[in-house]
Amino acid sequence: MDLTDGPSARAHTARTVRRNAWRLACTLAGANVANGLAVAAGLVVVAIALFLVGGLGAASAGAVGILVTTLADVPSPKRRKLQQMLPTPLLGAPLFLSIQLAHHDPVQTGAVLVCGAFVSFMGMAWGKRGGPVSVGLIFCMIFSMATPPPASLVVALTRTGWFFAGSVLYLLWSVAANAALNRRYRTQLLAESLISFGNALRIQGHRFEEGADPSQLMPQMMSAQVALADMLQNARDVVLESPARDGRQKPIGMLLALLDARDHLIACELDLDHLAEHGGGTAAAPVLARTLAAFARQVDVLASALLLGTHVPTEPALKIALGRLHRPHDDALDASVLQLIDRVGAIGDEIEQLYALQRGERQADLTLVREHWQLFTSPVLWSWKPLLSQTSTRGLGAPTVRQAIRASLAIGAGYLISLHLPWLGHKYWILVTITAVMRANLAQTVERRNARVGGTLFGCLLVTAILATQPRPMTILALSALALAISHAFVVRRYVVTSIAATTLGLLLAHLLLEGSGHTASFATFERLGDTLLGAGIAWAFSYVLPVWERGQIPTLVQRTVRAQARHVELALKPAVMVTVPDVQWRLARREAYDSLSALVQATRRTLSEPASVRPPLEPLEAVQTLSYQLLAHLAAVKSLLRSRRGQLHMDIAEPLLAQYAADVAHALEGTGRPSRPADQPGAPDPADVAPPDLMAADLTPWLIARLRLVLDVARSLRIEADAARMR
Repeated sequence: MDLTDGPSARAHTARTVRRNAWRLACTLAGANVANGLAVAAGLVVVAIALFLVGGLGAASAGAVGILVTTLADVPSPKRRKLQQMLPTPLLGAPLFLSIQLAHHDPVQTGAVLVCGAFVSFMGMAWGKRGGPVSVGLIFCMIFSMATPPPASLVVALTRTGWFFAGSVLYLLWSVAANAALNRRYRTQLLAESLISFGNALRIQGHRFEEGADPSQLMPQMMSAQVALADMLQNARDVVLESPARDGRQKPIGMLLALLDARDHLIACELDLDHLAEHGGGTAAAPVLARTLAAFARQVDVLASALLLGTHVPTEPALKIALGRLHRPHDDALDASVLQLIDRVGAIGDEIEQLYALQRGERQADLTLVREHWQLFTSPVLWSWKPLLSQTSTRGLGAPTVRQAIRASLAIGAGYLISLHLPWLGHKYWILVTITAVMRANLAQTVERRNARVGGTLFGCLLVTAILATQPRPMTILALSALALAISHAFVVRRYVVTSIAATTLGLLLAHLLLEGSGHTASFATFERLGDTLLGAGIAWAFSYVLPVWERGQIPTLVQRTVRAQARHVELALKPAVMVTVPDVQWRLARREAYDSLSALVQATRRTLSEPASVRPPLEPLEAVQTLSYQLLAHLAAVKSLLRSRRGQLHMDIAEPLLAQYAADVAHALEGTGRPSRPADQPGAPDPADVAPPDLMAADLTPWLIARLRLVLDVARSLRIEADAARMR
């Protein structure tokens, strides 16, 4: 691999095209597409089975049950799949029946919709896993409206029975499919985490390039770290399950190596300013930039091999250029350059470890994971605590309660408007749009609104073309399955694609429901587009009713971030943790430090879509994020020194200092007292002059003391900025 020659403009363009094609190929080979295909197959199999038993009416009502159940169907641990998906069938059937019974009376239907919407949206109290259930329950009622009013109680019960049968049969299919694909999911989620890490490597490499603008690249790096944290949690949930079973040790070991590589990458952040101030760094920076780019390409190669099931190649000599630059006892290079080279080289070591683990040449120590893996995965058990926390402490001020009220009012307004429209009665489509567009905050609602309108326009045209051919019911069912697969595949990648597919699916399914009830179905493109514009407008307008501005959430997120950093420092500065296998509490603290910072970054980004009058002060928020990131980088550097250079430290001095600084930093972050000054040690350099150590020096203790003083100074600054950010 060439690490020296820069590409020409033409080569750069060609590489960009190849990379875009590679990204598309990785998306198609990823976990979401595999899951989408399994979902589509389940829809076809279960719907055909219902058709053979009960005819078109059974298949169409059952397809609704299948559809709402699929919303919670994502790659999951095998043991918890049933618990994750069970609420939708159990709660959806009564809501479906309620609309059937109230269908003859618009007033009763509206009352059921408003009350049902409130109850459904309260499911958002369970966070990320509660969202699909809430939306699914709303869709149970909306698609129940798409059927003609039942002629009798028997008809209503029969439709609900087929709905429930479709839900339960698909639930069984989903559990079985998830078990069959679980090994593939582990590989895919690990590969997608590698791709996300490769993107972060590229951005860090750009920061070493001449003329790099830190004000532009730092936000990009923070966004990349947010995406990486999210991907790593998705991978943990599936990869860490039952680590003692055969065949699971390899991906777990690779995941642990990737987590360590992330720490080394963050540690590179420390000395960028110092590097720019020294002439020795001028020549080194381009080599570091190209080396990180080369590392990113090799991470992509490994990810591609995992996704496509091809042979994992032998890793190339990635650090040749670093070796030429880093010559022992070379006085031409500043210590900061030598330390950066060492850190970048450590990333290369972890990449080599990833390759060796994949080829089976090394075995990871999984003792900790075998004993405590459940602590690192997302919760799946349903309890009343999240709901009670929203209803018992803050009343109408709780975000979930306000969202449920806002959504139910929007649903009620949309239904009332639909009763007075001059065109054909498809009242359900306005409500589908409101449910799809309305989110917990304005930023996500606006994003969904724009994608939904464009996707609906294209989807309506597509459905018009499809129905013009007068397809048979089985053809409509097959096209619905294809649309469902595409919707699942791109929901977290390109929502506009999901919107097109979801529009196609919803309209085809509604058409099938009418035909299954013995009625003549019709479709009008412009009327459905009008319904979409109305629904999107209603969802956007009601975002300003009982709004939950990010300003109200920021103080809690800032406090969570500061507490997580304090806990991480307290556990990370234990000497025993640094030189042995890290204990479970430290690993949990590290994850929470990353996750809390990611949540703060995302909330800050969402404030940019809110009215200027309600935005929080951005400067202290950005400072909190930057200082938190720096604190993580300092701890990664100290941890690396204690692990790899312990013999160059006077541990009789270092160990009590580490314990004292852990307490002092906690005091500084929590504002609970004035820390002592243990750093006033003979020979300790001033923190303002601290630079990475000469790795060949016999004693690195002075550098460690100075670095700890820097950690304390950063913690104090973080506390000041956090106090400013919490002011409304």
